[in-house]
Amino acid sequence: MANIKSAMKRAKIAERNRLRNRSYKSAVRTLMKRYLTAVSAYAADPTPEASQAVQTAMSAAYSKIDKAVKRGVLHPNNGARKKSRLARALKRHEPATTQAS
Repeated sequence: MANIKSAMKRAKIAERNRLRNRSYKSAVRTLMKRYLTAVSAYAADPTPEASQAVQTAMSAAYSKIDKAVKRGVLHPNNGARKKSRLARALKRHEPATTQAS
């Protein structure tokens, strides 16, 4: 443990930040897992209710990722990559729509 007052303060601040970062990262992982389970449920049975659940889960996950990036817990590229993976997971299971050119 540090003996100098400023070093003790820095250690206290670092611990506080570590706990905050851990909380955000855990919440992001949890919301991503919830979203992916909602997507797999939607893929198995594509009902409007399942689609709504997917959209709600996606919104919550995107929001938490954006907040983590804003607070400096995640790097912006890391947040963008996570959001891209979530969108790609849904795109894989949505029925293909044909566009007339």
